[in-house]
Order: sequence, then structure tokens, then C-alpha cells
Amino acid sequence: MREETDLPADWASWKDRTDLDAYDARWAAMADAGHDPHGEAGLVQALLEEGPVLDGGCGTGRVAIELDRRGIAVTGADPDPDMIAAARAKASGLRWVTAGLEHLDLPERFGLVVLAGNVIPYASDRSGVVGGCARHLRPGGLLLAGFALRPGWPTASDYDGWCAAAGLVPEQRWSTWDRDPYEGGDYVVALHRRR
Repeated sequence: MREETDLPADWASWKDRTDLDAYDARWAAMADAGHDPHGEAGLVQALLEEGPVLDGGCGTGRVAIELDRRGIAVTGADPDPDMIAAARAKASGLRWVTAGLEHLDLPERFGLVVLAGNVIPYASDRSGVVGGCARHLRPGGLLLAGFALRPGWPTASDYDGWCAAAGLVPEQRWSTWDRDPYEGGDYVVALHRRR
């Protein structure tokens, strides 16, 4: 197995235990059972005031591909080359960038950056990831992130602090991508805006 010393240990551990084909099949099974596997894309579409969108930590491309299917211009970025290869294999016409968000340096500015799938907890430089996202937002642009709240992982307050340091102000907080109210619990979806 190839060493990925630039990727966080938590991420490498998750990836070692995960079959990417089975991971993708999980979302198809959800759709087959009559459930919407695209809550993240639906919320992005509802919130987007002006495009394009950056899918940060895009993984195998599920969210970016669905945004493109909905007619939203999107770029996917992930530091894991295997994830980008899987995304590119499914949608070669989309723009996929192999880079960590803390190091990302794209020329354009985005109306919304979405971080789905525990991007923040798996990042080794969490404040750097938030800062990289903020740098890529146009003034007034939105940062939308959802992640699990587990022992040893960032709290919602930790995340708010990194956002404040990056010049982002809180707009809303939910417990699901369907905008159920946040009343504590083990998952948060947070919306911040660039000043």
C-alpha cells in the first residue's frame, strides 16, 4: 500500500477500513430504498445566491456530481489522490483538484464552499482548512459544513472559533442537511458568511 504521509492519520485509518466501491454503493442503496441521498446538494442549491461552488474534501465526487447534474458550476478538491481518481472516473468532464484546502490556491472566488462528510474532523490543520475556504469565497459568500460531533473531534464552538478567525460570521446552525433545528446532538450543519 502506498504511503500517504501528507494525509491525516484519522483519514488514513478510515480509508484503510473502507472499500470505496462499497462506500459509493451505500448512496445508491439509499436512493433505491426511496430516501434522498443528496441532502447536501439540495441545501447548497437552496442557499446558493451566486455560483460557482467549491466542493471541499470532495472525496469520490458524490456531492459535486449531483450539483453538476442540477446545473450548478462546481469544482471538487481533495488532498487524497485516490479519491480524486475515483471522482474523475465517474465524471471526467468536471474539474477535480488534488490539494488540501489549507494549501488550495485557485484563481476564482466561489459563492459557496461546501464541506460535507466530516472534512473538518479529518483535517490535520482544521483552522487552516477553514482559512483556505474563506480565502476562496467572494465577499458575502457562504461556507457550509456538516460534521459529526464525537469525543476527541472538534465541537461546534471550536469550528465557530476557526470561522471567526478567518473573517466568517455565523448565519445558521442545523442538525441535518434537511435543516432540522440544532438542539445539541451528534451532528451539526453550520452556515457562515464571509464579511
